[in-house]
Order: sequence, then structure tokens, then C-alpha cells
Amino acid sequence: MPPSVRPDSPRALRRRPLLAGGLAMLGGLAGLTGAAPAWAARPELLLRFSHVVAAGTPKGQMALHFQRLVAQRSAGRIRVEVYPDSELYGDEDELEALKLGAVELLAPSLSKFGQAGLPEFEVFDLPFLFDDLAQVRRVTQGPVGRRLLERLAHQQMVGLGFMDGSFKQMSANRPLRTPADFQGLRLRVQASRVLVAQMRALGAEPVVLPFRETRQALARRVVDGAENPLSNFLTQGLQAVQTDLTLTRHGYLGYAVVSHPRFWDSLSAPNRELLQQALAEALEFGNRLSAELDRQALAQVLQLPRLRVHALSGPERAVLQQAAQAVHQGFEQRVGHGLLAEVRRAIAARD
Repeated sequence: MPPSVRPDSPRALRRRPLLAGGLAMLGGLAGLTGAAPAWAARPELLLRFSHVVAAGTPKGQMALHFQRLVAQRSAGRIRVEVYPDSELYGDEDELEALKLGAVELLAPSLSKFGQAGLPEFEVFDLPFLFDDLAQVRRVTQGPVGRRLLERLAHQQMVGLGFMDGSFKQMSANRPLRTPADFQGLRLRVQASRVLVAQMRALGAEPVVLPFRETRQALARRVVDGAENPLSNFLTQGLQAVQTDLTLTRHGYLGYAVVSHPRFWDSLSAPNRELLQQALAEALEFGNRLSAELDRQALAQVLQLPRLRVHALSGPERAVLQQAAQAVHQGFEQRVGHGLLAEVRRAIAARD
């Protein structure tokens, strides 16, 4: 039985969009909204694009930019309906919905694919592996990334491209500077074996929860904290339920856009090419936006009056990194010795 469409979207929990003016610097795309435009009246082809974060996040705006490009280039023949913020499917059921044909496009976090039978993708969850987005892109945009996208076919998915997310920070109701600070805390994570092991290595108790339930769980003290990129922290309004944000940059959160081979193979060659080109441009747009909004988000959180923001010193970050090294050792065999070595070579390379 297919997953049910969720009528109980957490609209009541919506906060203001992230950095309302932040899109202007990328070419005046203020017209990108989720409302159905006039051209969408009678499409020949309909694609449902579901994701779990807010429309104002870089991923949300990437999806809307893709919607706009497809509409323009197909003259309305192809319609993309975007469902943000778990309106249609959530973390726990979106991949199953794709396999059942209930949705045509997803952009899950890379963490999801490990639980879907593709442990190679768990390499992206290893803590303190990447220092910056340039290192990430040498992996995702090179031979390793191409092979990983091809591997998605083993789980009935078509990998269409990677999108940058950002680096995650830790939030709680106290600073998290040392492993001792993590002791006794219940911290929300995605359903990822690596992330569960990461929190345990740091001294916390991991709690796996869907993204859409995180804010409510924090408000009710079901969990004490979470890890998030700054854009997700702000768009979910977590500053209302957390007093402290520690800038750990301990892990990377990225995404891959996927479809189902049954749908993708059914497309005519011209339609497939149109969608591929539009998506490539949308992903490039999303990557530029992600980097810019991350800088703006940092400036914004530093100005929040009731949020205490803590920057780690070099020695403090080194202690956390050392505590997390056991995770690398524990998952090297599962991820693959050869893959991890190749990822590290790509990280160390220079353009």
C-alpha cells in the first residue's frame, strides 16, 4: 500500500523565510514561489518534486528554480509541482514513495542512501572528514561522485546530480565545547548509522527522528539538541527552542536529486534532455545560493538576541575531532577501504 499523503503538514510551526533579501544577489528571482503559475493549466507531463526542508532554504529554492526553468523552456508542456517541508512525504517514507511511483523527484540528504542499502554514501557522514566545500566538490563533481550516482541504480533510483548543503553545527541548551559537555544529552540525528556512532563517540545519546518532528521534540524536551546547517536552524525557528549554538562545523550535509528509472526511462529523449539541462542549471544555482546564504545565516544567528553562539578554539575542535576518529575506523570496512582512500586523495588534491 503506498504511503499516504500527509495532510498534517507542520504549517503551524513555520517560521519566517531565511534571509528574505538573500536571493536578490543571484539575479532577481523574487518571483520564485510555490504558487501554481498561469502556464500550468494543462501540462502534457507532470512531475512531483518532494523534499523535507523549507522553501526558503537553498534546496527549497533550487527546486523552485528548476520548476521555473522547466516551465519556461517547455512553454508550459511540462509542469513541476514542488512540495517542500514534508508536505507530501517525510524523511521516513519519501524513498518508498519514489519506488511506488507516488512522486517523480526527490532530493534526499546523502545520509538517506546508506539506510537504503548503499553504504558507500555513508562516507559523507563521517565527522570532520571535509574542511570546506571545495573539498566536497572534488569528490561529488569528480569520478567518485559519478560512480556513486551510478550506484543508485542498484536500489531502483536514477542519480541526477549532487547539491551542496552546508556544514552542520551543534545546538543545545548549553555550549558543546568538549566531550564532557555532550554527556547526558539526547541529540537528534538522521537515520544514519554513522551519525548515531558519531554522537555516541562524542558522549551523547543519539535519537533518530524525522526532520519534520525535530522542532517539536526540542520544544517538548524529548531531545536536548540537534545538528543542523545554519539555514535549517533558522528556517525551522530552532532559536525559539534552543539557547546555545556551537559552531563545530563537524560534519557535511549534502543532497542528491533522484528519480525512478521507470519514470525516467519513459520520457522522450527531448523531454529528458530538457529536464537534465534545467536541473544542471538549478543545481548550480542552488550551490551558489547555499554558499552565500550560509555566510548570511552566520551573520544572522550572531545577531539573535536570545541565542548564545560559541566559536570553538583550534584546540577545542581538535579534541572533538580526536574523539570522533573512532567512527572513521569503525565504518571504514562498511564504506569500503578503497572508496575512503579515494575520497581522501580527492580531498588532498589541488586544482
